[in-house]
Amino acid sequence: MSDLPQETDFIVVGAGVAGLRAAIALADAGRVLVIAKRNLTESATEYAQGGVAVVLNDEDEVGLHLQDTIAAGDGIVNEAAAQVLVEEGPDRIQELLEWGTQFDREGSKLTFTREGAHSRSRVLHAHGDSTGREMGRALAAAAGTRPNISFRAFEFSADLLLGDDGRVAGIRLVSEDGVFSSVRASAVLLATGGAGQVYRDTTNPAVATADGVAMAYRAGAIISDMEFVQFHPTALYLKDAPRFLLSEALRGEGAYLVNAAHQRFMLDAHPMAELAPRDVVARAIAQQLAQTEGPEPVVYLDLRHLDALHIATRFPRILATCREYGIDITRDLIPIRPAAHYLMGGVQSDLEGRTSLPGLFAAGEAACTGVHGANRLASNSLLEGLVFGARAGLCMRNELGQRSPSLRTVPEETHRPDDPERWIETVKNVMWRNAGVIRTASGLREALEILEALENRMPPPASRRSCEAHNLRQAAELIVRSALARKESRGAHFRTDFPAHDDAHFRAHSHIRDHFVSFS
Repeated sequence: MSDLPQETDFIVVGAGVAGLRAAIALADAGRVLVIAKRNLTESATEYAQGGVAVVLNDEDEVGLHLQDTIAAGDGIVNEAAAQVLVEEGPDRIQELLEWGTQFDREGSKLTFTREGAHSRSRVLHAHGDSTGREMGRALAAAAGTRPNISFRAFEFSADLLLGDDGRVAGIRLVSEDGVFSSVRASAVLLATGGAGQVYRDTTNPAVATADGVAMAYRAGAIISDMEFVQFHPTALYLKDAPRFLLSEALRGEGAYLVNAAHQRFMLDAHPMAELAPRDVVARAIAQQLAQTEGPEPVVYLDLRHLDALHIATRFPRILATCREYGIDITRDLIPIRPAAHYLMGGVQSDLEGRTSLPGLFAAGEAACTGVHGANRLASNSLLEGLVFGARAGLCMRNELGQRSPSLRTVPEETHRPDDPERWIETVKNVMWRNAGVIRTASGLREALEILEALENRMPPPASRRSCEAHNLRQAAELIVRSALARKESRGAHFRTDFPAHDDAHFRAHSHIRDHFVSFS
């Protein structure tokens, strides 16, 4: 930690699309410190296969992208945020092209594909199925040319620092050997990604432990829409394999979903069949699994009817990964199950990234502008990180020099040995069982009781991993409390005891602070 400054102008926590784009916007306004808890490329951006949705095609319209985004969000999309996303998206992508991003082309012309719930082919890809990796590479290269931006990898942000005036004044860090230190700043941006590791089965990388949301909640920020967790319908399901994401673009290219009897079932589930919104597809798969006998029921993704050479060229990363586990996606049925994928909720923020706490900003998956509503439209997430990361960075420039005169005292804690892996396993299992694709009041109440009891048993964090354990438990509780309060089904939130919309009471966003959930 010796090379970390004690103070800087701006802190960006997270080095994915949102964090890097914000840092670039801040670079000529002051000193920017970008912090990543592992290496600088380890974020959800790195694993984003499907692509980035944007209107750069003469056959498409911004208004249609807006309509598709609103429709997917199931009645509660913040239309002002969605308007910003689709209108400013083309400029942000043009910037990336100028910075050398190598999106796929046919000759000199960009190629666009269609994914679930899109009315037009508007999804750009890079290197077939490595879009996020290529976008992250280009952003990192652009940020690296700005002398005011410094990067620190393997630095874990444990908590926000608050001034006596209530302003966020910096971050508290914990070293690998459990030593705490701090860095002060005029403003802090949380671009820490999502919360997929709350669940046993997830497509998210190991770093997705809800750190930003948990830190913000502990500091007193308002958190919104945590009940809306998107479960990706198709993750590779093999005993000894990770829950590797099998991109929705596979279905965009014509892949089928078939049950244990090798019969298509999405034709009866939705008019768009395999290209229905993700929540619909995930629930249809869950219902098929529940109807299948046997200890390990499974559903399959079927590409065998598609051109093998095209599939191999279009999805080289997926092809290679599945081959590692003995599956040839051009010839074999691919066993799949849903897995936690994307958090629509997060730290409540406005269109400039401002949160309810002065000095604190959020962007990307850690934030909640309401742009995704109850269910994110496929491939809008990378665009969200670019658009709102840039906006947050521009707004943070106005915070330069606004520092709290003194910090609140952080009490010293006596650390005792803990077993974070045991706590984390408990959280993952109870959330998958009780707060997953399909929910009930009794299951959610049981989960809340377990999570509250767990909080009382867990000692104060004494290591980075125990910090993650506390963050996961906190995020899990926020999801469960919000899901209990929303007594309806909407988008990615489905309750069998309230299976329909209740627009009179719940066509609104949830807000949670100090354990209390409200809607507006």
